[in-house]
Amino acid sequence: MVYGDTREQAIINIEALALRILADRLEHGDASEELNLLFAA
Repeated sequence: MVYGDTREQAIINIEALALRILADRLEHGDASEELNLLFAA
């Protein structure tokens, strides 16, 4: 769960958490096919 003093800060915190989760999954080879397609060049 993510919080912020304002709605905007909460949204920023949610986006930062989502990016951390994606980075961790990619780093540990846990990426799904959807993530592979998302980042395919």
